[in-house]
Amino acid sequence: MALLKFGQRKTGAPGPARPEFEAFLENYSIEVMPRTAEKVEDFRTLLPAGTRVYIAHIEGTPIADMVATAARLRAEGYEPMPHFPARIIKDAATLADWIARYQGEAGVREALLLAGGVEKPHGDYHCSMQLMESGLFDKAGFRRLHVAGHPEGNRDIDPAGGSATVDASLRWKQDFSRRTDAEMAIVTQFAFDAEPLIAWADRLRAEGVTLPIHIGIAGPAKLQTLIKFAVACGVGPSLKVLQKRAMDVSKLLLPYEPTEVVAELAAHKARNPDFNITNVHFFPLGGIKANAEWAQAHGGAAAAPATAA
Repeated sequence: MALLKFGQRKTGAPGPARPEFEAFLENYSIEVMPRTAEKVEDFRTLLPAGTRVYIAHIEGTPIADMVATAARLRAEGYEPMPHFPARIIKDAATLADWIARYQGEAGVREALLLAGGVEKPHGDYHCSMQLMESGLFDKAGFRRLHVAGHPEGNRDIDPAGGSATVDASLRWKQDFSRRTDAEMAIVTQFAFDAEPLIAWADRLRAEGVTLPIHIGIAGPAKLQTLIKFAVACGVGPSLKVLQKRAMDVSKLLLPYEPTEVVAELAAHKARNPDFNITNVHFFPLGGIKANAEWAQAHGGAAAAPATAA
């Protein structure tokens, strides 16, 4: 089974979407940062109305920029879901201030809670579970909280390898979802091979973690770009696949598109309707426009931009 699909992007009008592909891309989400969002003149020309748009909070990004991006997305008809990285939040007062600003200025009611990529915490928090236990999101009436998943493990959390700590964290979050009324889901790091993703999702379910999984998919990008981000994000076995491909100069110069991995996941979902991977979450590593156009070419009506309605 081929792991990656490399080839020239076809031009011209897209053909009809395959039903299982269109169904799998329905209600997909996508990730932006303030600086990448600034490059988009109007999200309504790219994304379906109401799309959930995660706003990544990189260390050093002013909260004012994050809130302004959320407000813009809300004004254009999208559902902003900002990141709350525990390790860059100084204390409960800072967390409460962020929540209040997001709500007051952008009507935010959803959040992705994660530890964040900072090695040393800046203040009182070091993990997403502490943010959840603070009670501040519940007090503010947030209706949806998402948490991070790592299909290939995370050496920041499990330095010796394996997934014991990551798995224990997800079990704790599953229990939290049962004792609160928050709608919850797992959104994952990106990977490039469907078979291990399916096995990981099935294993979680067998172990009692039944939260819906929004699977991370890297959008169309140059191979060099993917390798750079894979290294930065700690992608596991998939990185070896990319490095092997990079040895072939002919493939190095061709764009990567996620067609094959999405098609395999979509086909599995069609055969197994109760499969716990329920949504696609795109990391637009080659640009938001390129990612949206790929989705439109393969997702049919499910990916049609708001201006097409």
